[in-house]
Amino acid sequence: MGTAVFYLVAVVGVVSALAAISHKNPVVNVLSLVVTLFCIAVSYALLGAEFLAAAQILVYAGAILVLFLFVVMLLGAPEEPPAGERRPFQRVAGLALAGIAAAGSIAVLAGIRAAAPAGAVRGTAEALGRLLVGPYLFAFEFISVLLLAALVGALMLVKRKH
Repeated sequence: MGTAVFYLVAVVGVVSALAAISHKNPVVNVLSLVVTLFCIAVSYALLGAEFLAAAQILVYAGAILVLFLFVVMLLGAPEEPPAGERRPFQRVAGLALAGIAAAGSIAVLAGIRAAAPAGAVRGTAEALGRLLVGPYLFAFEFISVLLLAALVGALMLVKRKH
């Protein structure tokens, strides 16, 4: 039963993540991201990390994305750019940065040895904290920098609009 739930949640999560990055309506993007984060929370629950699943729902799906949805609706973000607007430099720069990011990711993943599976950790806050500031410190900080970059990018898009 757990395997079937995992596969169902994985398919729904991937489809909603693709919808979150490909749809032109920003409200649909945010709502698709909420579904994706709920799927991640279910995956955490299937792994036995109940605290992490609850934190995922409360913090990300509950607080941060509701804030994103509020900002998107408050600012009335445009659904698509004007048809006559051309930005060839930005397109080339975006493709170059995506290539650099992909090459960097491949280099980092090639240099990382497969870690042994962690022992069974019951989802206590203390155990989670020790893992986040221990072996998973780099990933934890990387995600915080990624969220900061997304926030700066959103602010730049809003600044350009006004």
